[in-house]
Amino acid sequence: MTDRSLTDRSVKPNPGTPNPGRIQSKHIILTSHQNKGSSQVIPIQWGAADPRDRGPVIGSLHSARHRNVIGTHAGSYGVYRALAVASGVLDPSHKADLTNTSPIVHIGPHPSWADPSKIVSLDPFGAIASNAFGDHYPTDHEILPTIAITKAHIYIPELKTEIDQGRLQVDGKILKADGNLVVTKAAIDPVWYLPGIAKRLGIDEWDLRRVLFQQTGGMFPELVTRPDLHVFLPPIGGTTVYIVGDVDAITDPNKPVAVRVHDECNGSDVFGSDICTCRPYLVHGIEVCIQTAQAGGAGVIVYCRKEGRALGEVTKFLVYNARKRQEGGDRADAYFLRTECVAGVQDMRFQELMPDVLHWLGITRIDQLVSMSNMKYNAITHAGIEVVQRVAIPPELIPADAQVEIEAKKASGYYSENEVMTEEELAEIKGREY
Repeated sequence: MTDRSLTDRSVKPNPGTPNPGRIQSKHIILTSHQNKGSSQVIPIQWGAADPRDRGPVIGSLHSARHRNVIGTHAGSYGVYRALAVASGVLDPSHKADLTNTSPIVHIGPHPSWADPSKIVSLDPFGAIASNAFGDHYPTDHEILPTIAITKAHIYIPELKTEIDQGRLQVDGKILKADGNLVVTKAAIDPVWYLPGIAKRLGIDEWDLRRVLFQQTGGMFPELVTRPDLHVFLPPIGGTTVYIVGDVDAITDPNKPVAVRVHDECNGSDVFGSDICTCRPYLVHGIEVCIQTAQAGGAGVIVYCRKEGRALGEVTKFLVYNARKRQEGGDRADAYFLRTECVAGVQDMRFQELMPDVLHWLGITRIDQLVSMSNMKYNAITHAGIEVVQRVAIPPELIPADAQVEIEAKKASGYYSENEVMTEEELAEIKGREY
């Protein structure tokens, strides 16, 4: 069944763009059911140790007959690609030229890559997809990387201050005299193996597929009509990994590893808001990573795009208003309550999926986990990764208006080296009006 209003239309090109005729399209192919070309779909054997046995992730729109996943590449940025095509600034037939884009350093393979229970939310072969699969499939099977690995110098003003204060030492290789930090970094797009996601969360796969379809407004019908497709490229933010020191030290049992898993907080991380501890704790994590790398080990910062505990920044700001305006002001004893009133839940980050990136790196032991979060600690240890020491944020780094947050989190079960306040004491911890 087709919709005449769709099939009879063509995209109106921008007259000022080159070759506008290329983007005209009057034919729409419904992808919700298997078609005549479905026999050409390469199955994905998730957890296979050899990439040739595992099979490639093919989500390119240029490979319609060969697509073996639900969704498309680039996560939420796929929508911007559609805008670029619709407005005529991007030729929809363009194919990526991946010359000289291969990883600057090699990560893996590690034993965890071949364990389908260890990694379910990213493609462990995502960084080497072109090399691992490119020679084995025709060019019309457009196989794109879902992980990119490069090197960079990053500058964080606080590091220069710590150098001047003697808390950090310049070595010229890892940390430069001007405060620049040399890192290896990896950008990771989400790739969900739906049977594994369902098992990890303790739910039925069909229920997962059905609710994903319903709660995204029916955006991906294949979730409920294509049970033969087990991999989903969700339109959500990805993860960035920053590695300080020698990448090989991460898997060397004789060398220390420090890790901070940090969930995005634009207000603090970028703009320095003092209502939370996010940026100062992130910077402290980087400091610990530098010291660990300089001691011969490696430091790892995992930065996850899960703004506002994955509730989003609009919800986050609504909660700020609710906290500040409630009777009695912004109080530690009501910290989580106001979030639940607005969002219906305290947290939607699903830390159960977070250890996948640690398994991708081959981490089996963390000597210093720079996190107070009980949810992150539990997820990491339940995933079979040993945590030797937990590192709390130093009290002097807690911003003026963040006492409400930190005391509320400690009372809820976050790791603390000090005594947890009583309910009565929490009620006395208050933030500014605004």
